[in-house]
Amino acid sequence: MDRSTEIELLEELAGLREARAFYLDDSVAASPVARYTCPDRFAREREALFRRLPAIVAHASELSAPDAFLTRRSCGLPLLLTRDGEGAVHAFLNVCRHRGTRLVEAESGCRKRFVCPYHGWTFGNRGALETVTHGEAGFPGIDRGALGLKRLGCAEALGWIWIAAGTDDPPDIDGFLAGLAADFAWLDAGSLKIVHEDTEERAANWKILVEGGIEAYHFRIAHKDSIGAYFQDNLSSYRTFGRHIRSILPRTRFDDMIAKPRESWSLRRAANLVYTVFPSAQLLVQEDHVVWIQAQPLAPDRTRLRIATLAPADFDPSDTEAALHWRRNHDITVATLAEDFAIGESIQGGLSSGANEELRFGRFEGALDRFNRTVEREIGAGG
Repeated sequence: MDRSTEIELLEELAGLREARAFYLDDSVAASPVARYTCPDRFAREREALFRRLPAIVAHASELSAPDAFLTRRSCGLPLLLTRDGEGAVHAFLNVCRHRGTRLVEAESGCRKRFVCPYHGWTFGNRGALETVTHGEAGFPGIDRGALGLKRLGCAEALGWIWIAAGTDDPPDIDGFLAGLAADFAWLDAGSLKIVHEDTEERAANWKILVEGGIEAYHFRIAHKDSIGAYFQDNLSSYRTFGRHIRSILPRTRFDDMIAKPRESWSLRRAANLVYTVFPSAQLLVQEDHVVWIQAQPLAPDRTRLRIATLAPADFDPSDTEAALHWRRNHDITVATLAEDFAIGESIQGGLSSGANEELRFGRFEGALDRFNRTVEREIGAGG
């Protein structure tokens, strides 16, 4: 994001604030309840969205050293991410090519080779099958080249590691971000590292949980005892970039800032930004750090969430004051999101009651309608 865009966005919000107006879409929208409950619909989403489109699966700092590895689950797939000795990143299915057991049990570490715990077949961290136990006797004429680990499309870009589960070709991240690459460069995620993280499961559809993060209508009510007092009342704006959304949620300090000369204005100081990287990654950008919220659909009414706080990479854990600052920030974020997630579970719990055939999005909740329209379009494109 360049400086002129930053000032333009702040001026737009200042104009709304002065006029006591809202950032409004043209009309009220509706979202059918079946979008959040139908098992067939959920299966279509998993295939068309989560196994077809590029997705963030790790921050680069999690795989920083030569020969480092990570195991993950993404869109129902077991993943093995590696960085080879020359620094290149690879993504594979974490499945042995002999009898299909999970190849690597550890969550992370540093290895050049992976030995299957079942029969000892050995694979290098670039995916090649290197050793077949008693291979000459048991598998005469075996083509090792055809039995390397199943490769997935993988790219390291803008501080993140991305995969494309439906192909073995590296995904085009600049093209996928559809104009947001400049914002990602502005965030400079490569200069950050994960300092705290939490993982939890919630009894709610993944879309309900994403929707909760892209409007400010609820802040003063749902968060009245936590962060509500620190944000403007229902003042926000958003832009779409292809499939993705950038939301801006001004804080109360925004009023003091806009009274000062424009050369002193700072978007990150005056507001929180939320980047919704379609389909289910959200980056909550605050003044001095970024929170990565990743929703992984498990069932129509169940979602696993990972919440990771990223701080400057030069943070020294032995600095007691700084360590307390990042711990406090992470705990505030987790507690605030817990309020949102509990409401999401409440919504899910009421969907089967018959009270509503559809949910309604007001004109200041336009980002929710745009998000759902994108889901519908991508399901169609994915067949």
